[in-house]
Amino acid sequence: MKFNPYPYQRRAIQHILDNPAAGLFLDMGLGKTVITLTAVAELLHDRFEVEKVLVVAPLRVADSVWTAEAEKWDHLQHLKISKVLGDRKKRLSALQEKADIYVINRENIPWLVEHYGRRWPFDMVVIDELSSFKSPSAKRFKALRRVRPLIRRIVGLTGTPAPNGLIDLWSQIFLLDQGQRLGPTVTGYRERFFRPGKRNGHIVYEWKVIDPEEIYRRIEDIVISMKAADWLELPERIDRVVPVPLPEEARKKYKQLERDLILRFSDGDIVAANGAVLINKLLQLSQGAAYDENGNVQFIHDAKLDALEDVIEASAGKPVLAFYIYQHDRDRILKRFSQARVLKSAKEVNEWNAGKIPLLLAHPASAGHGLNLQAGGNIIVWFGLPHSLELYEQANARLHRQGQREKVIIHHLVAADTFDEAVMEALKRKAMTQQDLMEAVKARVEV
Repeated sequence: MKFNPYPYQRRAIQHILDNPAAGLFLDMGLGKTVITLTAVAELLHDRFEVEKVLVVAPLRVADSVWTAEAEKWDHLQHLKISKVLGDRKKRLSALQEKADIYVINRENIPWLVEHYGRRWPFDMVVIDELSSFKSPSAKRFKALRRVRPLIRRIVGLTGTPAPNGLIDLWSQIFLLDQGQRLGPTVTGYRERFFRPGKRNGHIVYEWKVIDPEEIYRRIEDIVISMKAADWLELPERIDRVVPVPLPEEARKKYKQLERDLILRFSDGDIVAANGAVLINKLLQLSQGAAYDENGNVQFIHDAKLDALEDVIEASAGKPVLAFYIYQHDRDRILKRFSQARVLKSAKEVNEWNAGKIPLLLAHPASAGHGLNLQAGGNIIVWFGLPHSLELYEQANARLHRQGQREKVIIHHLVAADTFDEAVMEALKRKAMTQQDLMEAVKARVEV
C-alpha cells in the first residue's frame, strides 16, 4: 500500500528527523507506528545516521503491530525486523539475526541491558508507550537510564503522557533529554514545580503543581502533541454514569468493613490490614464480591449484574464490550450471561468484529493497545473502573476511533456512595490535567 502522509504526519516525521531526542504525544489512531517507521527508514538508509534500532513496546504490540505496519506499506517493506521475544534462547537467537530493527517487550529491558552492559549496540531507541516508564523506581526505567548515554537518538511515543498528573512527566522526559529540562532527579523536580497536598506525617499522597505553564515551556521544543479530534473524523462519544444503589444488606456490610477493617464470614474473613488494602476491598465489595483472607470469593450483592443486564436489554441486541477489573467480576458475569465471551486471542477479536459475539468481556490491561474492535460494536460498559487514566483511555479507544460508523456510548456502572464515585471523579481530574498538557505542546501544522 502506498503511504500518502497527511500534513500532521509529515510534521511528526520531520520532528523525529530534526530532533535526536523527540517526544510524540499522539492520540490513538493518528498512525504513530508508520510515522516512526518512516523516519527510522530515512535515518537508516537515506541519511545513514543510525545503524541499529531498538523498539521497546508492550508485548502484544511488540509481537504483531510493528511487523504488520512494516509489511503493510510499500516504502517500509525493505526493513528487516527481528522480534526479541519468548524465552532466553529465542531472544538470544533474535539478537544474532542481521536486522534493521529489533523489537522487545518492555519487561525484558532489564535483561537486555544486563546482557549487553557497556557493549550496548543500539544507537537509536524507540519507546512505544513512553508513559509505561513513568515510575522512576521501576526496573525498566532504571535499566534504560543506565544505557541512555550510549543512545544517540531516542523517540518516545504515547497518547497518555500524564496519566496521573504532571508528576508523571519527569522520568519520561529524563529518558529523552537526560535531565536537561526538568532536572536530573525526581526529588528536585517535585521540589521545584510542586507543593505537597494530602499527606500523613512525612508521607505525601498528592503533589499539586505550582506552575504547569513553566513545565510546558521547558519541554515544548522536544515534544509535540496531536489530538485525534483535531485531525480525524471521530464518531460522537456519549459518556453516561449509571448510579447503582447498593441493597440495604450490602450497604451495611460496606459500612462495617469501612469502620472495622474486617468483615466476618463462616469460611473466611475479608480483612483490610491498612488503608490501601481497605480501599481495594471496598472497591471489590462495590462490584459485588471480594476476596477473603484465604483467597476465596465472598459474594455480597448482584446490583451491578442487574445494572449490566439493564444496559444489555436497552441495547436492543447490539453487541456490548464490557470491561472488568477483578477476576471474580468476570466469573460472575460469565455465570449470569451465557452469551458472554472473554477476550483472549485474535480469535475473539475476529469474531467480535464479525458480529458473532453479543457480549465481549475484557480486562483493560489486555485490551489497551493495538486492538481494533470498532467494527464489532459501539457500546462500552465499565463494570468496574481502573485507577489508571492510561488504561481507561486506551480501552475506550478500542471502539472510539476512526472507522467507527456509529456514535460510541460508554456506560459507567458506579456504586452509589462508595469509593466507585471517587475513582470516577479522579479519572475526570486526571483527564483534565492531561488535556491541559496536550493542548500546551500541541503541534501547529499548516494545512
